[in-house]
This record gives sequence, structure tokens and C-alpha cells, in this order.
Amino acid sequence: MVRFGRNLRYLVGRMIESMNMRLRSALLTILIISLTPILYGQTGQGFFLDGWQSKVISSPESDDVFVPADQVTVAVTIDYNDTLTKISPYLFGDNANTWTGCMSDNATLMKHMADRNMGVLRGPGGSISDVFFWNRNVNQRPDDVPLTLAGQTEENWPWYGDRPYPWETWTMDVDSFYSILDQVNATGMITVNYGYARYGTGDYPVANAAHMAADWVRYDNGRSSFWEIGNEVFGNWEAGYRIETSLNKDGQPQYINATLYGQHCRVFIDSMKAVAQETGTDIKIGLVMAEGSSTAGAAWNRDVAAQAGDVADFYLVHSYFTPWNTNSGVETILDSYQYAGDYITYVWNEVAAAGKPTLPVALTEYNIFAVGSNQPVSHVNGMHAVLVTGEAMKTGYGAALRWDLANGWDNGNDHGMFSYGSEPGIETYAPRPAFYHLYYMQKFTGDILLNSTMIGATGMVVTPTAFHSGQVGVTLVNTARIQKVVRLNIADFGVGDRFYTYTLTGTPGEDFSRKVYVNGLSNELVAGGPEDYESIKADAFAITDEVKIIAPPLSVTYVLIESGTRELIINNEVTSVEEIYDEQTIGIYPNPAQGMFTISNIFPDIHEIEIIDINGKSLFHQKDGFIGSKETLDLNLLPGIYLIKLTGSNHQATKKLIIR
Repeated sequence: MVRFGRNLRYLVGRMIESMNMRLRSALLTILIISLTPILYGQTGQGFFLDGWQSKVISSPESDDVFVPADQVTVAVTIDYNDTLTKISPYLFGDNANTWTGCMSDNATLMKHMADRNMGVLRGPGGSISDVFFWNRNVNQRPDDVPLTLAGQTEENWPWYGDRPYPWETWTMDVDSFYSILDQVNATGMITVNYGYARYGTGDYPVANAAHMAADWVRYDNGRSSFWEIGNEVFGNWEAGYRIETSLNKDGQPQYINATLYGQHCRVFIDSMKAVAQETGTDIKIGLVMAEGSSTAGAAWNRDVAAQAGDVADFYLVHSYFTPWNTNSGVETILDSYQYAGDYITYVWNEVAAAGKPTLPVALTEYNIFAVGSNQPVSHVNGMHAVLVTGEAMKTGYGAALRWDLANGWDNGNDHGMFSYGSEPGIETYAPRPAFYHLYYMQKFTGDILLNSTMIGATGMVVTPTAFHSGQVGVTLVNTARIQKVVRLNIADFGVGDRFYTYTLTGTPGEDFSRKVYVNGLSNELVAGGPEDYESIKADAFAITDEVKIIAPPLSVTYVLIESGTRELIINNEVTSVEEIYDEQTIGIYPNPAQGMFTISNIFPDIHEIEIIDINGKSLFHQKDGFIGSKETLDLNLLPGIYLIKLTGSNHQATKKLIIR
């Protein structure tokens, strides 16, 4: 359908090619919007695009800057007529949790969150969801739950959504969550308590848990569009994964399995949808899936889909991309975003094997597992969030939600977008680098994703988009440690007089800078970014015969290009003081392979080869020894998808390997 759409646009373009260039650009932009159902047909995002709206943007206040004279090292060609998909409004989402206070009472925080325009906010908070009794308070412990959970000795484990005491400001209750949704203009994504269906000691634990979920749908009354049944239910860290069978009254096994979960989900969906119909609300319900075969057993996704794939609305996955509890470096973190496409492919392949319909997929929790060097609170993690968001657009996710709004300092291992707890020298709820990255990305991302090609030095990732108001918005990520000079070519697009940029960098020389600089501006503290981010002026460049941008090492540049009457010549010439290599020339054969494989045309400066599995685990690492232009490896890898990382003094490349 995408190719058909491109051909249709081509024919329409030929009909109007004799018109004034400004009129042509404006008319083509309108056609992108109005012909979208024809261009795309039924896309993978499905109903997540129901909330799509066209985006209009004005040129920002700016200071004129001279066009750089540096030699171009990367040439990107964006095809304004090759539209890939609408962009879901739910790809900039976030996660709330209950233990970080009544956020809704903090006006400054609410403004920051509203500025982000996140679209969707998930609650009540990860694993707490499976011990969360949304409509009870601390004086109303349910009669049908055990004193302790299997494998645990803590007796006060239930979490309550109703907090009757005004002094309990350390936690967020259900109404506080709804207040946030109202103040930041977002819809909710609620994770209901599935664990209760397992550890409940009543005669009908599944029905009781489903009834509690349905009552929440009634109370919610349309404020939350999306609902999940449980959180990571296949994990041994989740309440309900293991139960005391002596307390169970409906014959459930000690350990959860996919078939049982799928059968229970049918009961939840029936109860929740019935209430939605009664109240006249439209809700979509998702099922927990594994992002890879080793996460929850090879058959988890297939068996869940077999039981409930015909009644669910979407599937959901989580990923923390990098190896667990590892002091991962910059390259490992910034390369890991590429797994996102493998996750969605794995889910859809398993669903197809079960003979069930392809449903949209949402990435409802993501971040990194890297620890030890301030990675989670760093500028680099902000870059990672941008890379994941762009990849989610390109690979067809309906929603993507970062974990999370706030957490705890934990010596710099805190996943929170906003500071919370004992971070030295930083106020509670102060924004961290990831906030600034996603704020600017959302602002300068249009409503339609465009196709692009790139040649030249490696290490650049581009996300090109179009606005309904006619401009082109581009996100450029330089994942390399050396500066890149990028030329943006735009085919079939009339440019205006100027283009505008916001460039975000970290502290020079620091791999994991806790500070972020916006066009060179930041705060005077040890972490965070500029307080006046809304009023910072863009750098404005006059458009002469090309659009050329300096991309500093480890940076993200957000670009807005005015539309107008001139169509620039496409120029893919790349000249530089550094030798240029095209990543596409690197070959892997055979691929798919059954064992032994060869990497060919390796760049001369490459000194490191690493092979990583779909879960981010490094399985092979050759460093600093002699690496020739061709390397043959026989590593006895199990069937699956792997990434081969090639790292050199000035170049990086990542290739995909499939083992059958």
C-alpha cells in the first residue's frame, strides 16, 4: 500500500508540476493529509492512528547564524513524495508511578509535562499494578488475599488507590493520576491488577479480579483510552507468577503459563468491554507479550495469541535495551535502539504462527539497564530516547512510553525524567536531559513520516517528517564521537528562505554528562538544562543552494525547513578531510547463516567487532587485535537475530545477522 501511495502521489504531482512552486508544495501537503486512507490502507498502528491530528507549526524566534563552510561528510536525501505513514500521537508517552508523590499538586511539573505534549500517560506504575487495589484504602484490606505472597515475607504488600489521609503526600492516588491527565491533556493507559486473578483466595479469583478491573473502567468513564491486563506477568518478579496452590480454590497451577494467562484475559476483556459498552466509552485492551523468545519461553507469545488474539485489541512489550545491570558504554547504549524493530517483528511472527490477526503493538515501557556511570540520568540516555522514538515511528509501533516520570536518585541509576529524592544539588521534579530531548523532538516532528536515504560517514540517524502547514521537520542524531557535517536534500519540495535548528549536546569530554546544552545554553547547576527552554531562540540559516548542518559529536539536532518556491538541486557529493565509507558496502554472507559466516569489506580503521543478541547480551567481542578487510567467524550461535557492531577510530557500523 505504501508503494501504491507513492505512485498515486507521483501521478498527481505530474498533473500539477507546471504550477508555481509554492502552490505545488502547499497542494502536495494537503494531498498527503486528505489522501492518507488511500495511500496507506490499514497500517500496523491500527486504531492508535484514530487520535492522529494534522500538525501546524510556525517559524520560531531566531538569531541569524552563518552557514558553515565545513566540508560535507554526510548527504541525506529526503523524498517529500515518499510518505511512509501517519505518525501516532502516542509515541512520546511516559509512565507514572505511585511512590513519587502527588505530582498533580506541583504546578511547575504539570507545566513541564504539558509542554512535552506526551499524548498518553501510563499508570499506576509497573509491577505495583499487580498488587494495586484501585478502589480500596489502607483500612480496607481485601479479605480474599493471602497474608504474604508466595516467596515473600512482607505482610503489608497490597497497594491502595484510595488514600484517605491528607498527610500521605508521599504517594499518588487514583484521583491524582486523573488530575494529571486533565492538566497535561493526555489520555491514560491503565494497567489493571491481573495478579489478583492468581493469588486471590476467593471461590472465583479470576472473576473477582476481572470485576475489579471492570469497576475501574466504569469509574474511569472514558478518561483512559488504553488498558493492559497485568504487567510483565511472565516474570518471576511479578505478583501472581507463583502462587500458593493450597490457598487457591479454582485449581490453578503454581506457576503462570501463557495458555492460562490468555484464558484469563478473555474473562477480563469480556467484563471490561461490557462496562465500556454500558457507559458509552471506547476502550482498547492489550495483552502482555515477550519482546524475544528468551524472555518468557519460546511459546509465550504464540500461546497467548492462540487463546485471546481474537478478542484483544493490541499487544504490548517492554524493553530496557542494554544488558542488565551492566556498566555499558556510549556505543552499546546508542546502538541498542535498533532492537525495537526486531521486537515488533517477533511478536507479529508468533501471532501469525498462532493463526490469529495481526494487532497493533505498543512499547509501554522502555529505558536502559546500564548502571554505574550516571547513564540513566545522562544526555546520552536522552539521545537514546530520541532514537527509540524515531525507530518506533519507522517500524510501526502504535505507542511508545518511556519509564518513567520520576523515581529515586540511586547514585545516578535513576530512570526518572524528572529528579526525585536525594540527587545532590538538584530540586525535586527538576527536568533531566531526556525531558529536553523529547520536548524538542515532539515539537519539531510533523504528522507524516517521510522516506530518506543517506551516504557518507557513518554514525548519523535521521527521522524526516512533514507538517500539514508545509514545513519539513527533521531529527538528526550523531551517535559518533566526531563531528559530522550534513547536507539535507529534499526531493520534490520547494524551500523557503530559512531553516532553523536546535542542537542538544552534553558537557564536552564527558561520556555521560548530567547536563544538556540547547544551542550552547544550559543552567548553572551540576545537572539538567536551561530553565527557559521555551524561549530559547533557534539558530536561523539562510537557504542558498543547500541546507547544511553541523552535527557535533554525540548530539541531536532538530531542524525545521521553511517551504517556499525554490527546489534545490539534489547533491550527494560528499567530500571531507576524513575518508568516507558507505555502511551499505559491508557484507555478511551467507545471511541467513546456519553457522559459519563472513564479514566482508570491513573499513580499514575498524578495530573492534562485537556480536550481541536480541536481549543486548554480548556473545562475542574481539578488540584491538588485527582485523582485516574480511573476517570469517564460526561461533555456534543459536537460531535467532543478532547485531554485529563494527567500531573504528572514526567510523561505526551495525549489521544484522540471522542464524537459522
